[in-house]
Amino acid sequence: MTTSAVELEISNVVNVSVTDDTLTLELNDGRTISLPLDWYPRLVHGTQAERDNWRIMGSGEGIHWEDLDEDISVEGVIAGRPSNESQSSFKKWLSKRKLA
Repeated sequence: MTTSAVELEISNVVNVSVTDDTLTLELNDGRTISLPLDWYPRLVHGTQAERDNWRIMGSGEGIHWEDLDEDISVEGVIAGRPSNESQSSFKKWLSKRKLA
């Protein structure tokens, strides 16, 4: 029996927008992917100014929100994976945020 490897090329993000309920990524292959903001609790708890302060990581493999210490990969978005941050980590981040 033989097997062949399939190489998948993940598209890169070229633009991002965040509303009160949706994260939308525009990809370099022409697709636009919208996800529920509830999948990313740090974005939910961010202000619009913090949500708008993002940058593309690498050559488009992901997005980083400095103010919210959040990173989201295009590969994870395409695979339909929400944030995998543990509840304890998120609660710790949220409590520090409330103190500030």
